[in-house]
Amino acid sequence: MITISAFKTVRPFAQGVVRDLRARWALEEAGLRYDTRLIDPAIQASPQYRAIQPFGQVPSFEEDGVKLFESGAILLHVASRSDALLPTDPTGRARTIAWVFAALNSIEPSIQQLAEIDFFYPGQEWTKSYRPHIEARVRQRLGELAAWLGSREYLEDRFTTGDLMMTTVLRILRHTDLVEGEPRVKAYKVRCEARPAFQRALRAQMADFAE
Repeated sequence: MITISAFKTVRPFAQGVVRDLRARWALEEAGLRYDTRLIDPAIQASPQYRAIQPFGQVPSFEEDGVKLFESGAILLHVASRSDALLPTDPTGRARTIAWVFAALNSIEPSIQQLAEIDFFYPGQEWTKSYRPHIEARVRQRLGELAAWLGSREYLEDRFTTGDLMMTTVLRILRHTDLVEGEPRVKAYKVRCEARPAFQRALRAQMADFAE
């Protein structure tokens, strides 16, 4: 059985965007059953957990002796077992992997930086001049993503794990109206979030928090 780790509790602003959602969604799309190991700060800091996840983050992934960390690596591992997430043709496979990295390297850093400013340093003096620069960078990236999408429904010719990763990154901006400012990006995000597998994954994460 696959086991992924998730936090027992997080502050309300993070519920629904913690990165174990990515693993849950991928497993739902692939039709793979999994258990969830809920961790608290004590487990997070323990040598046993750090032996699986060196940085103490979530998710971790365990199955039959395979132990993984980092959501991107976990998604690609899961996707390799399902052509619903990773095309079998070489070009489609390579393009999907490229989009996973694009979401993590080209889109997420500035979005995450903006979220950290807004949630952890609101109103601080140093953010007054710095935040507009980060927001401008986010707007630029969203505009570039919108230009790529054009009339496409997905990043390539069908839904893949690249779309899964991109959507979870875009969700980090839900406390802003930046995605709404790019109608093509908004429609794309809504389309991906409407997938039954995403809805099941989100419900599962929120149910764990409720417990």
